[in-house]
Amino acid sequence: MGDKFKILAADKLAQEGLDYVRSQPDAELESKPGLTEDELSGIVGQYDGLIVRSGAQVTAKVLANPGRLKAIARAGVGVDNIDLTAATAKGILVMNSAEASTITTAEHAFTLMMALARNIGAAYKTMAQGGWDRQKFQGTQLAGKTLGVIGFGRIGQAVAERALAFGMGVVAYDPFFNAATAMDGRVKMFKKAEDLLPHADILTFHVPLNDQTRGMLNGQTFELCRKGVMVVNASRGGVIDEKALMVALETGRCGGAALDVFETEPLEADSPLRSHPRVLVTPHLGASTVEAQRAVSVDAAASLLTYLRGEGIQGAVNAGGLRVDLDPIQERFVQLTRRMACLMSPMITAGVAQVTFELSGEALASSASMIERVGLVGVLGSHMDVPLNIVNVKHVAEQRGIKLRIVTSEEGKLEGPQLAIEVRGGDQPHRIVGRVYHDMRPRVVEIDGYHMDIVPAGAMLLILNQDMPGMVGLVGTEIGEAQVNIADMAISRRDDTALMVLKVDAPVPESLLNRLRHRPGMLKVITVNLPQENGSHED
Repeated sequence: MGDKFKILAADKLAQEGLDYVRSQPDAELESKPGLTEDELSGIVGQYDGLIVRSGAQVTAKVLANPGRLKAIARAGVGVDNIDLTAATAKGILVMNSAEASTITTAEHAFTLMMALARNIGAAYKTMAQGGWDRQKFQGTQLAGKTLGVIGFGRIGQAVAERALAFGMGVVAYDPFFNAATAMDGRVKMFKKAEDLLPHADILTFHVPLNDQTRGMLNGQTFELCRKGVMVVNASRGGVIDEKALMVALETGRCGGAALDVFETEPLEADSPLRSHPRVLVTPHLGASTVEAQRAVSVDAAASLLTYLRGEGIQGAVNAGGLRVDLDPIQERFVQLTRRMACLMSPMITAGVAQVTFELSGEALASSASMIERVGLVGVLGSHMDVPLNIVNVKHVAEQRGIKLRIVTSEEGKLEGPQLAIEVRGGDQPHRIVGRVYHDMRPRVVEIDGYHMDIVPAGAMLLILNQDMPGMVGLVGTEIGEAQVNIADMAISRRDDTALMVLKVDAPVPESLLNRLRHRPGMLKVITVNLPQENGSHED
């Protein structure tokens, strides 16, 4: 046997996970929890695999010189502490052990709902202080109530199963679930979250945090809810606008909230959420059971070694490091597909019903399957709570009722092969077109009917605005005042609107995005961080 795989556990893992790695004859484990960013960046390149929980911050700096590092396994679901863009650019596979904590997280969400409905938290505090007030803490039963599940993935469905067993009615929304009903017709599905809100006595959230879900329960959407609606969030902080929640609690629009996650964690010591009489809070305990921590640690370790041995992938979050037998032009188009899909993904705000890949040219036809799978990972990845990779993405999409189409044609009048991705769903169709010319550089030549020619790489800013004088100057001034340098820019006009696509030298700060979004004439402002262009290969 050759050298053993060197594995670094950079967070405190359940002993069973550590023991699993140590029991493998081809693996060698070092456990070093609590490393700083500098300490981790200094040694990470000495290892083939890295296992973390939520504590270790695997930043771009940590991955700047990855050495022999091939894969990162997250013992748990969220990968917010891992820079996916940097990992993908370095060809490092990132995987999580999401399924291992499904039941535990669903049970915690349901426990919060039960405790909220029966005022368990407030009643306990009164009893602990010597009080006894039965009338003050009269609650409400769950049977006969309607639960609205926002996000109907693994955890959302597990919560729904428990609600149905308690005699509750269940309605649900998931932008990537296109059937009219679910669970043998027992759950009615809505195509828009706003349409669901008036039908629910209790809302529970099970969605990832992204541009589409951030603040989705806010001052405006609270007004659509039933008066006195109760709210449960065990998904991600930021899905609920906490200021709007406080207002809704004071006005009676919200009858109570049970929260396990918060916009800022740890929750500030002086946060009014800690002391509000109709709020129940827990310190992000969703996956914190003995069974779940054992399971996620063992699953993460097993998935990591499976990948390092070349035996397959499990729970992949990105597609970096995966290679296929492609010729140079096909390889470049696969890379272009990933970039185009990542550019398109944040434009999608109301779900996906159909994804079409149009491939012009014989060279692309023979790599259609790889292009489709890579494109689907990029389009759908940030919108789903299921980890997607090129192995499982078609199965997941088809399970959600998403129609997939590949259309191939001859090059015809085109100067070489061309790729187009079109997404149809709840809002307007979105279409992006790309080409690779003789210089082998990937280019985007059209976005939603706006024609351009720009290399999609690095930090990018897409701005849709009304076509009127001064808009380019306004954008340039704002970006300049934020000390962000513009590397390249393309402007395209259509009807009475214009699309600006800018490449900048550094990721765009949120403060700049907010200023741009609030400027008159701005219709949409999107930022995307893509891998830098690095020649003819992206390993």
